[in-house]
Parts: sequence; structure tokens; C-alpha cells
Amino acid sequence: MSGNYRGLSAQTVALVTAGASGIGRTIAAALAAQGCRVHVCDISAEALASFRSDFPSATATLADVSNPADVERLFAELQRATGRLDVLVNNAGISGPTAPVESIGIADWDQTIAVDLSGHFYVTRLAVPMLKAAGGGSIVNISSNAGLYGCPLRSPYVAAKWALIGLTKTWAMELGPQRIRVNALCPGSVKGPRIDRVIDAAAQELGVSPAEVRQSYLDQSSLGLFVDAEDIAQMVLYLCSDLGASISGQALGIDGHTESLSTKS
Repeated sequence: MSGNYRGLSAQTVALVTAGASGIGRTIAAALAAQGCRVHVCDISAEALASFRSDFPSATATLADVSNPADVERLFAELQRATGRLDVLVNNAGISGPTAPVESIGIADWDQTIAVDLSGHFYVTRLAVPMLKAAGGGSIVNISSNAGLYGCPLRSPYVAAKWALIGLTKTWAMELGPQRIRVNALCPGSVKGPRIDRVIDAAAQELGVSPAEVRQSYLDQSSLGLFVDAEDIAQMVLYLCSDLGASISGQALGIDGHTESLSTKS
């Protein structure tokens, strides 16, 4: 991938939240492959150690984005390590409960909103002064196709992902004059253990087999596929490079064209 995206170089500093594993790791690796200086945060010390082993030039912070004190410490460490910021990828998120609304506990609701929505706010409010000081930059919020459609049994997750698109458009308006672009990516189901857990939970709730739920998820998109994390990483690179210089305030689907998120036959 090196050299494919103009404007990304060794002078570019990128922060990826939840960047030591899963989709975040794939995004961080793609940015590093462009020569960018990458800083990641994650809640797993083990994942951070593995990431640092594979990317020794990267820097990292053990932090939970839903904890404002952790986020303050994250930015103090980022400032010491790099002194600047050009790219923010708000990737941290959890699946939340899979249950009808009347069965969702308040603690599960609060935790999902704290990570999937409030955490993005906590990080962005401290990232913006650094982006302004750098003369502009790019923020990419990882939303979901659930931020564009209703999704049965996923109330807190859907609420957070819809709200994140609203914030994306609002921040694009606020920050455009400072040459800061803000976009949201809306992946469909992404291959990997996280979607496997969601499918298993939905199958248990609906009283059907995981294979049936998996097929219903595949049937939700016109292309009948699950997304690869690399597809998301490539779009992040595009948006954060000079190629995406005129793109802001957008919610971009990477989902094979979702037709519905209903699991009804």
C-alpha cells in the first residue's frame, strides 16, 4: 500500500482508538504502511503489547475512551510522544446487548452509549485543538449501517451509531473553516469474532440456529457479503489523504448496499 495515498507520510500523525486489535489494528497498520506516525489506545494491555511488538515505531496508551480521565491521559501521552495530530480515527466501540427493548438493562444501555457515543465526544473535544494547531486534518468516525437503518434487538447500539452520524455532520460544519474534514464510515457486518458473537446472541434470542441468522445477515445486502476490515482501512486512507480533500460531512456505506437490517424472513 505504501505510496498510494498522496498527503500521508512520515509527517502525518494519526491516532486510532481501539487500535491494537480488530478493525482498529487493520486501520492502524494501513496508516503505518503509508509511513504515518501512529499512536493507538486500547483497553487491552495484551493487545497493546502485541501491537507494539509488530509496530515498534508506533506509540500507545492503555485507555478506555468511555473514561474521561483516561482520555485526558491519552492526550497527555500523545502530546509528549508526537507533539501534533493530523488524523483521528474514532474506532472504539462495543456491540452492546442483543435483546428486545423491554429486556435491556439500564447498565447495558449506559455502557454501550458511554463507549460508542460519549467516548467519541471525549476524544474529539481534545483532538480538535491539536488538529487546529496542525493547520487542519481529518476525523473519521466509525459508525455502522445500523446508523442508517433500524435494527431489531440492538437499541443502544443503533442509538449511538445514529447519533454519531449527527455529530459527524455537525462537526464538519463547525470545523470546516479550520480545514478539518469530518466523515463517518458505515460498515455492514464485518468478518471476524465480533460479528460471530452478535450472530450467536441473536440466534439464542430468536430461538434459531446461528447458520440461519448468518444467512439472514448476508441477505440484508444486495451483494450478499460480509465486509473485510481491509476495505474499511482503505477508505480511511482515502478520506485522510489528499484524494479526500473535498469530502466532508458524509456518512459513507461500506456494506454491499444494505437493503434492510430486519432479520424477518
